[in-house]
Order: sequence, then C-alpha cells, then structure tokens
Amino acid sequence: MTEYTGEWDRAGVAAFLADARIPIRVACRTPAGGLWMLSLWYDFDADAGAFVCATSAAADVVEYLRADDGVAVEVSTNEPPYRGVRGCGSATVAPDDDKATLRALLERYLGGTDSSLARRLLDPARDEVRIRIDPVRLYSWDFTDRMRDVSAAE
Repeated sequence: MTEYTGEWDRAGVAAFLADARIPIRVACRTPAGGLWMLSLWYDFDADAGAFVCATSAAADVVEYLRADDGVAVEVSTNEPPYRGVRGCGSATVAPDDDKATLRALLERYLGGTDSSLARRLLDPARDEVRIRIDPVRLYSWDFTDRMRDVSAAE
C-alpha cells in the first residue's frame, strides 16, 4: 500500500499525474552499485497506484532493474510554479510483446502513432518491455501560491 504525504492526497496525486505530459525520472542502481537516472514516458494506473512505462528490451535499465528492483521516481513541472510528485518503490520488468503499453504511451504523449518516431518504436523487429513501478511512498508538492508572482501562467 502506498503512503501519500505532502500537498495532495491519493486523488490529488492521481489527478496531477493524469494531466502531466512530462516524463517520469527514474533512479536505480547498476549491478556494480553505481547510480543511474533516466526519463521515461509513463501512465499512472490510479486504481493500482502504479506507474507503467515502456522501453526497449535492450536498454541498459532493463538489466539494472532485473538485478535490483529498487527505484526512486519524480514527475515534476519544469516551469514555475513548480509542482510534482516524488517517491520510491520497486520496479517489475515484463515483455510487451504486443506493444500495448508502448502504443498507449504513444497515444498519451504524441496523440497517436502516425509519426516517424512512433513507426520506429513500433517496428516489429524491436523488442519492447513494460516497466511497472509500484511506489511504497509518494510525496507531493505544489508551490503555486508561493510562486504566484513568478508563474509563467500569468
């Protein structure tokens, strides 16, 4: 069960994550014990309380997560007012043989699969995996009030 702390409750976190079209930053450990950070497209399954991502089966992070499933995550805005969610949990890697996860992420981030990027990612010769991140703790923040006079939205 995920612990929600900070500015928003579970529903508020789910609403922010559903609206945000920015990548999730995932930190993990390499098999040699080093740190690794990468950004991935994600969707948040509010019912399960889990992030779902996709990447190439040949990506280094796949090896890293299979060796150590512990991760830290962050989804945060890049422009004022800063808002976001960060936390920690565990990741599970599974085949995405039919590329359903990848297709859903292409719809979410690009609005469809009619682009050269989508065609390249969906190439039948490319093996894809699904990464599910089950957070144990998520902390949220929203600096909208304190950044009102520097907000890009004004």
